[in-house]
Amino acid sequence: MSQKKTSLLVSTCIALMVCVMPSAQAQLPDFTALVEESAPAVVNISTRQTMPSQANAGGFNSLPDLEGLPPIFREFFERSLPMPRAPQGRNKGQQREAQSLGSGFIISSDGYVLTNNHVIADADEIIVRLADRSELVAELVGSDPRTDVALLKIKGKDLPVVRLGKSKDLKVGEWVLAIGSPFGFDHSVTAGIVSAKGRNLPNDNYVPFIQTDVAINPGNSGGPLFNLNGEVVGINSQIFTRSGGFMGLSFAIPMEVALDVSDQLKTSGKVDRGWLGVVIQEVNKDLAESFGLDKPAGALVAQVLEGGPADKGGLQVGDVILSMNDHPVVMSADLPHLVGAVKPGKTAQLLVMREGSRKTLKVKVGSLPNDGEEMALAGSQGAVSKSNRLGMTVVDLTAEQKKAIDLQGGVAIQEVQDGAAAMIGLRPGDVITHLNNQVIDSAKTFTKIAQDLPNNRSVSMRVLRQGRASFITFKLTS
Repeated sequence: MSQKKTSLLVSTCIALMVCVMPSAQAQLPDFTALVEESAPAVVNISTRQTMPSQANAGGFNSLPDLEGLPPIFREFFERSLPMPRAPQGRNKGQQREAQSLGSGFIISSDGYVLTNNHVIADADEIIVRLADRSELVAELVGSDPRTDVALLKIKGKDLPVVRLGKSKDLKVGEWVLAIGSPFGFDHSVTAGIVSAKGRNLPNDNYVPFIQTDVAINPGNSGGPLFNLNGEVVGINSQIFTRSGGFMGLSFAIPMEVALDVSDQLKTSGKVDRGWLGVVIQEVNKDLAESFGLDKPAGALVAQVLEGGPADKGGLQVGDVILSMNDHPVVMSADLPHLVGAVKPGKTAQLLVMREGSRKTLKVKVGSLPNDGEEMALAGSQGAVSKSNRLGMTVVDLTAEQKKAIDLQGGVAIQEVQDGAAAMIGLRPGDVITHLNNQVIDSAKTFTKIAQDLPNNRSVSMRVLRQGRASFITFKLTS
């Protein structure tokens, strides 16, 4: 290539870079105005709690080793891990003072503050530090462990407040920003994008989380997540981590959920949410085939509590709930979000798949009980069936056993031999209530249905173990 052509090529490339670079830079957001406007309403939250001295076996001012913990979803500071402090003087005796750190934000000029429940759980004293470094003792108005939301009140007037937005308007890929106190560094700002919406996390049935890649670490708990308009769209709550620190997976509570909870806490001090009274499970490929579905979708009803809203509304074991109030139920975890958002006493419309056809039911939603009750299963006695194609022996339940576990029928597994039963993990003491979509009322019925099971096709079985019901599937080859 000639020197003239080379010079021309270089000049062209430089010209293109000059044209392209300002355009690319113009697409990156400028967060400075947002931070200047919103940061004053973000607060640091610390708590004090008196704890027995034996809890400080690791020594004063020591932190727990997070490296060895299993790779599960963990809340910041493992739901407010305490930071030990040495007792002051000999009068402390067998007591010590613990402290935890988190974040929050002011939502009203008269001093209402939102944060996470796990930031203030079990605290004897809650201290809110404002942007001007002043510290105020906060009153706990109320908290809701199920959504991990807490509402505090501090004394003040004309306090700086955040602007509230709606998470439903967020789009995946949109820029978001967090302000909080990671590791105690007040008003730290981190930014990223929305990675997903409506995420379901283990043990969090009532929150459709916003997933982001915003850098969130211990101390960010309870802090606000902003959109580019400077509106709070979520409360930073959890991270997925193998090391105890940020790994690019952060989760925030949608603002609609948090505001509904805070409004109820302010009004009555507690949260009342909808309840159907069912135990559900995921629909996998084999279950979908067994129940006549084109693809895995919906929430399979494994158990209906007698006298509960679902029972009164005609919902049956084996129904697959496909939608609620025209909102599709794609994953089983979608259902608790939808049910919990319905005010108790309201009527909900459910679309279910039952025995291969779709059916619409209207159910009056009840109020979620405070504490669930587990059913217990006693030892098995009664009429015995011989070992069958599944490789197990079952016995009839006694009248007392049926009453104890609230069943009309069913059989208990007495013995498991080699065969299909062992392969799918059945155990002695398990109770079988349905086989191949048919109700089991006796050991004789079970044996007959088992004998007629088809080969090389998914077959469903409903099993009750320690009070929990679930459907499993298997295939017989002979």
